[in-house]
Amino acid sequence: MPKIKKKQESSSADSDSGPEDRNPPASKKAKANAGSAGAAKSNVADSGDGENVWTLEGMRQVRINEFRNVKRVDIREFYQKDGKTLPGKKGISLSATQWRKLLDMADEITRALEA
Repeated sequence: MPKIKKKQESSSADSDSGPEDRNPPASKKAKANAGSAGAAKSNVADSGDGENVWTLEGMRQVRINEFRNVKRVDIREFYQKDGKTLPGKKGISLSATQWRKLLDMADEITRALEA
């Protein structure tokens, strides 16, 4: 005897398409083009909250941040979202001791780079 398939009732609330409010992620090409707009600036700028910002290239910036009452030199890639500049995952945060040690080694690193 053949099985009888029941018709499924469809409702407007059931949907397999997933959430409709998600935006597709931005392409990497768009990020690369946005980052090259302000290339080669070396001026000190104000980030809007009273801290100094030095732009290395594009969206790569050096900032002085305070974390747990300790000042740190933060070298990081930033990105734009909703008109705000936010820190990305790519970067390093150096303590004052580590920053001074890096500066002490700067001449030696430069000579190795030029060799």
